[in-house]
Amino acid sequence: MEEKTVRLIENFVSWQGEGPDSGCTMIILRFKTCNKKCPWCDTSVKMRISSEAPYTLSDIQNTIYERAAGLLITGGEPTVDRHFDECVSLLNDLTYPMANVETNGYNLTGLIKDVDPMKPVKFIYSPKIFTANDGAEAREILKEVEMTPNLFVKMVYEPENDYSMLFLNYIRDEMSSLIKRQRVWLMPKGTTRSDLITNAGPVFDACEKYNFNFSSRSHIMFGFV
Repeated sequence: MEEKTVRLIENFVSWQGEGPDSGCTMIILRFKTCNKKCPWCDTSVKMRISSEAPYTLSDIQNTIYERAAGLLITGGEPTVDRHFDECVSLLNDLTYPMANVETNGYNLTGLIKDVDPMKPVKFIYSPKIFTANDGAEAREILKEVEMTPNLFVKMVYEPENDYSMLFLNYIRDEMSSLIKRQRVWLMPKGTTRSDLITNAGPVFDACEKYNFNFSSRSHIMFGFV
């Protein structure tokens, strides 16, 4: 029987730089394709110029054991159609101490449905909101998955983006369960250390205002990814 493989543009051991498991040792598994074109994306060049290569699940499993590492599945967008089955296979077929799946929500509901609920997975929902339609779609997705016990929301703070701010207000006003469970994280915008430092102050203020958590984006701050 042919061994299972996944198509990735990156597969290496580092640390999680954002969100609830920041600082934890992770195998970074990056898919290539994304359904969004975010102007401040810190991996857009990498996704465009990098070629996919096949990696066997057994090799990934060996690395998990050798490095006592969790899984960080990112992109690109892990839930787009061409990556979806491979993402589910990584989460269901491997054994790991923890996993983070970073998604813009494209097929988050399907992913939650197909992943074994006994697996130690955190679904990190990071909506990308640039238009009124984006905001409406993000609200509908959040309504569907709000009560998922291992759901987290992680967003770049953009006070100049009215649609993004409306979404934050929606979380504050309509999704109190997420706040009470400390499941929402805000991050400064920027692709360099100096940008993050410059933009961090307003994010701390917003976290205090909304009762959200602050994430520093350590991989950019300290250059380990």
